[in-house]
Amino acid sequence: MSYVPPHLRSSSTTTTTTTTTTTETSSVTLDDQSKLSYPSSNSHFNNDKSSAASFSSFSHSNASRWSSGAISTANRALARPDAVIPQWKPSERVLRMKPELIEEVCLRLNLDVSVSPDSAPAPAPIESFADMCLHPSIMKDIAYHGYTTPTSIQAQAMPVALSGRDLLGCAETGSGKTAAFAIPMIQHCLAQPPVQRGDGPLALVLAPTRELAQQIEKEVKAFSKSIESFRTAIVVGGTNIAEQRSELRAGVDVVVATPGRFIDHLQQGNTSVTRISFVVLDEADRMLDMGFEPQIREVMRNLSEKHQTLLFSATMPEEIEELAQEYLTNPVQVKVGKVSSPTANVTQTLEKVSESEKTDRLLALLVEEASRVERSGHPFPLTIVFVERKTRCDEVADALVAQGLHAVALHGGRTQGEREAALREFRKGTTNILVATDVASRGLDVSGVAHVINLDLPKLLLILL
Repeated sequence: MSYVPPHLRSSSTTTTTTTTTTTETSSVTLDDQSKLSYPSSNSHFNNDKSSAASFSSFSHSNASRWSSGAISTANRALARPDAVIPQWKPSERVLRMKPELIEEVCLRLNLDVSVSPDSAPAPAPIESFADMCLHPSIMKDIAYHGYTTPTSIQAQAMPVALSGRDLLGCAETGSGKTAAFAIPMIQHCLAQPPVQRGDGPLALVLAPTRELAQQIEKEVKAFSKSIESFRTAIVVGGTNIAEQRSELRAGVDVVVATPGRFIDHLQQGNTSVTRISFVVLDEADRMLDMGFEPQIREVMRNLSEKHQTLLFSATMPEEIEELAQEYLTNPVQVKVGKVSSPTANVTQTLEKVSESEKTDRLLALLVEEASRVERSGHPFPLTIVFVERKTRCDEVADALVAQGLHAVALHGGRTQGEREAALREFRKGTTNILVATDVASRGLDVSGVAHVINLDLPKLLLILL
């Protein structure tokens, strides 16, 4: 059904429902507180053979994916086709895998895979992109960007997503999680009837922050580079809403958005959820922490019945379990390693200092590090300093600059241009100290970070103490 803004609903209305190289990292906190087989199609989708798209449907002309003609609202509503799910199968080699071999692969990849007792077994993990039988253009882009072997989360999550099953995934940042949902999402979109001007997107990714959303869209573009007229839109706050409106109304395959801004566009009639059949909730626990649960529920309640949902979360609090139970249908749960455990190559140190001494102690640590690396002839290592408040973020960055260090602040009070510039300088190494609030605490892909310093104790840990 079409989206109806909350204030227009009557009380009687009822809605239907890259493989990453990891470097050794130190973490410092300064605080004053001491059996598997190929499954049947997802029950969300119509299993009627007449509506199923086989892999051969990908051979249609790319030029035919888009229609430039204007269609009236009423006609569009009538003409919008049902979502279909590709009848995907992995290679014969994968289909022939014995349960003993599957168990061995899961053990080697540190995978914990589970399904509910009344669900079909999960697909087998696949350790080769070639065995996933992906669209040729996607394979071309995978090779172009230097992907050779799937990471652990990709090896298991991609077959689950490609098979049409719902997924509840847990994996740490830097595990290749974005590609694990981006590649199946692109393949899914290619199987759908063409998007027309005025249609809503075929797939939606919701993320907690602008920076993470931009990073996700960049990766989606990377894996759809060879597909002519495959369109994506980034829908976040802090940028020109008129440009976003124009993109959405022209018709796009994929929207990557923060929840609040996507709801804004729905309420303004710039897009709709009627054609969305593939949904990703990335860093779901972070979105709930930031208060986005009402917006997430608003979107999920208005989706058509025929949709597939992938939910990724670094932790599994009760709220995430409730969200999964409500909006996922018989999901395959995939965990890589121990959820919420620190990475093996991170050394953690706790220094107890009084609140008034924190900044001075931080300056002493970083000035000492600067002297050490200068003597050795090495560049200052990339360092992230997390603080709780925006004002403190600016104060600490200014204090570091006053000591001759190259530091920049990143927080929600900065303009989008300033935030992008800060991340760009940090990634390049032009600035080697990033002082940030929690907008940078999840999902950002910055390689080579050597030190992470929590100047303020994280809120969750403070509650536990």
